[in-house]
Amino acid sequence: MKHNLNPIIEGLIKAFQLILSGDPSVYGVVLRSVFISGAAALIAVLWGTPIAMLLGLKSFRGKFLIKTVFNTLIGIPTVALGLILFLFFEKEAGIAGFLHLLYTQPAMIIGEAILVTPIIVSFATAAIEAIDPQVMALAKTLGASESRASLTILKEASSGIFLAGVACFNRAIAELGVALMIGGNIEGLTDVMTTAISRETGRGNISLAIALSVILLTLVFGITVVVNVFRRRRKWETL
Repeated sequence: MKHNLNPIIEGLIKAFQLILSGDPSVYGVVLRSVFISGAAALIAVLWGTPIAMLLGLKSFRGKFLIKTVFNTLIGIPTVALGLILFLFFEKEAGIAGFLHLLYTQPAMIIGEAILVTPIIVSFATAAIEAIDPQVMALAKTLGASESRASLTILKEASSGIFLAGVACFNRAIAELGVALMIGGNIEGLTDVMTTAISRETGRGNISLAIALSVILLTLVFGITVVVNVFRRRRKWETL
């Protein structure tokens, strides 16, 4: 038992040494991961929120089906989506092959944005539908136009939409399939924390893999804790 523990402990010690020393091989991957996932989450929020507004405020034929599709797509296997996007961006036969985006950061951003869009649409729709309908009616009574009344609802639901955006970022930065399939895990260019962890583990560079894993878990856990504290404080302020 002791023999099995030593490599793990040694790997953890080396991992924390890499983190504390500011090793460029670690922080280069971390910064790239944050940039790609952050950009993907922002894009998803920008194009997903209007869809959520439409689903949350309007009544039309097929609305339930559309909501069901988005709810279902939250759990789409990332490898399956990665394969679809690979075929889409593939240079020889892909529909968008002429753009030469395969194995680039823009392709990864687009792919991860598509991956997390169902999260922002589903969560934001739920947040909008949770707002009392009287809020919109009151806004219209006070002379607000349809668009301004909708913005009032959006403001009321902003906390839920913000949480959905955080969930999008956490999902994007922790996924592997899309980043690997359309990013190619090119060292120093398209490798992110998840793909680098997989690569370094395969190489036997366990200390670097552990270091990246520790940072990834700390980042996701830390963001979640900060958001929950912020929500709790805001809730107490409104009481």
